[in-house]
Amino acid sequence: MLEEISTITAKGQTTVPKSVRTALGVDYGGKIAFRVDERGVSVHRAEVDNEDPAIDRFLAFLADDIARRPEAVTALTPALAERLAALTEGVKVDLEAPIDGDVDL
Repeated sequence: MLEEISTITAKGQTTVPKSVRTALGVDYGGKIAFRVDERGVSVHRAEVDNEDPAIDRFLAFLADDIARRPEAVTALTPALAERLAALTEGVKVDLEAPIDGDVDL
């Protein structure tokens, strides 16, 4: 369980703590949703129809890793680029197709 305290400003604004943003898988420009029900208030990552939460979380992970270790970013070697091209040659991907089965985020 994670609990963080944040102060609300006179304008009704607050900062979402980094640990909460990380847990939600959101970063600068990300959207969150506040849900109010009989149990109280909860905060969730807002799902936007044209976004893929799995990809968004992966990209947030990469951005965080690059920010922490920029020296680790290197160009693909020609051999690796050729291997990637060979492994994906002829593979057809429908980016609009639904994903079968459960997806853990």
